[in-house]
Amino acid sequence: MKKALSILLILMCIGYFYSCEKDDICVEGDTPLLIVGFYDASSADTTTVKSVTNLLIAETSLNSAFNAIASTDSIAFPIKIDTQTTEFAFIRNASIDDESQELTGTIDTLSFNYTVNREYISRACGFIANFNGLDTTRQVFSSDWIKRISIINTDVERSNAIHVKVFH
Repeated sequence: MKKALSILLILMCIGYFYSCEKDDICVEGDTPLLIVGFYDASSADTTTVKSVTNLLIAETSLNSAFNAIASTDSIAFPIKIDTQTTEFAFIRNASIDDESQELTGTIDTLSFNYTVNREYISRACGFIANFNGLDTTRQVFSSDWIKRISIINTDVERSNAIHVKVFH
């Protein structure tokens, strides 16, 4: 009887371990963010980082901000996967009046153009989007704070390096 009980217990343990299903947790990938770094336009060295004071970035068609007002030398934000262009207002020295809730600051508008490539990763992750052929255009005004833009990497496939340099 003890022998039969031991064999049954072993079979139950083996059956338990083989019946486990793989967890549906996505660790393989995600749609990358666009990373923009800010650099000193007056420096001969194109690697001289220069923070932007009170920067606010807003996606123009949604009228929504992607970050709180902050001073930073780089920022990462999502771009649209359902279209081939996303337009952002980059607002330097941004502030919001407490009473009127009016936003003030120096605004430059940048459009990012790209091709979206969707890739199936797994059942847990589903599809991710990578962006290729990244290019940018900006509306030029006399009060521009952005002097020059340089595309460092035209393929946005990872969120670990700067894709676009903005010189101001």
